[in-house]
Amino acid sequence: MVRKINLGIIGLGFIGKVHLRNCLNIKSAKVVAAADISKRALKYAQEFGVKQLFTDYRELLKQPNIDAVIISLPTYLHAPCAINAAEEGKHIFLEKPLARNPREGKEIISAVKKHNVKLMVGYPLRYSKEFVNLKKQIENGILGDIQTAYAVNIAAGPFFHRAERMIPHPIPEWWLNRELTGGGALMDLGSHMINLTRWYFGEIVNIKALLGYRYNLDVEDHAICFINFKSGTSAIINVGWFSQKTAIGVTIHGTVDHAVFFQHSQNRIITAINLILGKTPKFFVPYKKELFHFVNCIKNDNAPSPSGEDALNDLAVVDKAYKNTIYK
Repeated sequence: MVRKINLGIIGLGFIGKVHLRNCLNIKSAKVVAAADISKRALKYAQEFGVKQLFTDYRELLKQPNIDAVIISLPTYLHAPCAINAAEEGKHIFLEKPLARNPREGKEIISAVKKHNVKLMVGYPLRYSKEFVNLKKQIENGILGDIQTAYAVNIAAGPFFHRAERMIPHPIPEWWLNRELTGGGALMDLGSHMINLTRWYFGEIVNIKALLGYRYNLDVEDHAICFINFKSGTSAIINVGWFSQKTAIGVTIHGTVDHAVFFQHSQNRIITAINLILGKTPKFFVPYKKELFHFVNCIKNDNAPSPSGEDALNDLAVVDKAYKNTIYK
């Protein structure tokens, strides 16, 4: 019998809980530990059979039976937690963005290399069947040379409403603090679309950003980026936190044909029923696939993708966009 990969989940917010539920459906992995400052969150993990519970993630990282960790913490904690995990010899699945800025990102990469552990950064769009199919169409030349593209990721961001009463969740203070996040919607959602378009079209040589402040926050709540790729493709990226209806997608125009895919919010009732039945809702299937890939890379000693270096490149592009703002 092949030994399962023992996982520890650090951070049981919304995405941390998604990862916990998905791990239950990955036969080659087992969540043996969880860490969160909230006792209520730890009780949630306990109800799913997690035995080792910690309010301090540093104690979790010291446990010798843990092979790898899934880090779903606020952005300002990514660097200290990931570096500590590397020092303890744990493989790392880290939610995007890699860090608040390129400097912190480089520190994480350095620690991972020094201690010879694997690092994967969570970009679920890279594991969505439809977005993967678009990648194949581009590579196969079906669309011809790609001249222009439009990528959008509009959602509620921190202003997410509860499904049962349509009232907003309390917003954690760190989320709206530029010093703690490194940025707003561009950092949060823009990193997804920058990573996706770089995967499609290659190196970005120029980027400019228009930032918007609908809610008068310390961070931008929407942004539009104008991008030129070394391949000759030009793209517009549109991201924002202003809609309760999620819209994620791309439109690609080539010299032979064009392709369009948009991923919209799944019906909340259907999502709730799937969760009750222990199934993975369609929207979160790519999150399960990326964790399955991460676990398999540990078992087979392969390099995971997207890598830390890939995510560091995204951070560099975001940083350049913030420095090249058209309107602020």
